[in-house]
Amino acid sequence: MRDLAGKVCVITGGASGIGFGLAERFSAEGMKIVLADVEQVALTEAARRLTIQGAEVLAVQTDVTDAVSVESLATKVYEHFGAVHLLCNNAGVVTAGLAWEQPLDDWRWLLGVDLWGSIHGIHAFVPKMLAGGEPGHIVNTSSIAGLLAFGGIAAYDVAKAGVVALSEALYHDLRAVESSIGVSVLCPGFVSSTRIGSSERNRPGAQHSAEDVAETEDAEPLPASAMTPGQIAGRVFDAVLGERFWIITHEAYYAQLTKKAAGIIDGTIVIDVPATL
Repeated sequence: MRDLAGKVCVITGGASGIGFGLAERFSAEGMKIVLADVEQVALTEAARRLTIQGAEVLAVQTDVTDAVSVESLATKVYEHFGAVHLLCNNAGVVTAGLAWEQPLDDWRWLLGVDLWGSIHGIHAFVPKMLAGGEPGHIVNTSSIAGLLAFGGIAAYDVAKAGVVALSEALYHDLRAVESSIGVSVLCPGFVSSTRIGSSERNRPGAQHSAEDVAETEDAEPLPASAMTPGQIAGRVFDAVLGERFWIITHEAYYAQLTKKAAGIIDGTIVIDVPATL
């Protein structure tokens, strides 16, 4: 998909971080933007900022863990704009802890957002995109953790690996029906200003003050390799125009990916993956 002006872009988790970076980048290319996010206050502010920048924006509060909510999002988008050309299944959260100690409710919540969010997005939008018959593209946000499993975040690793597999299968399925819809999977490393460190603020029933969120955001300094949401969005933009499947943004992980691939073939254990992401 190369001609973006006037086309429609839907972004889940669009009110902050990578999602908002994608919204700014694709609106700058003349796309109409649909922001979907569970956090209403942040969603309203993000839509306001984009509108000031000259974008045409539809903001829809959406819980990606809920299939009905995502189906409602799709209905509203098609009623408002009549088409979708770029779908970014981007919403994500993170929890931490040893694999056997993390509460099952943590696993269910994280998989609900990070994996089922993409599943729901595909289920709600792809049939409509296919029926529209226009060229399009789908970007599913995974993580480098979807390719290299890191200790201390097992639920996140599992969900993001699932997004990679889902994206590969989706690519093959769309080719099988001779669709003109492309697929990319985004696997970033550290990204600044995403607010994913305070994911708990959006957990059902969570009660966290603004001070709690600020403390969480400032707790872990990011490495020098961290990229901004705008930089990530630039890589995604290039991949959509170039119809590239893999979007591996952080070159620092190339050596580890190469070693893991070799280890899969020869059966050795990869021991140089960092203990934490």
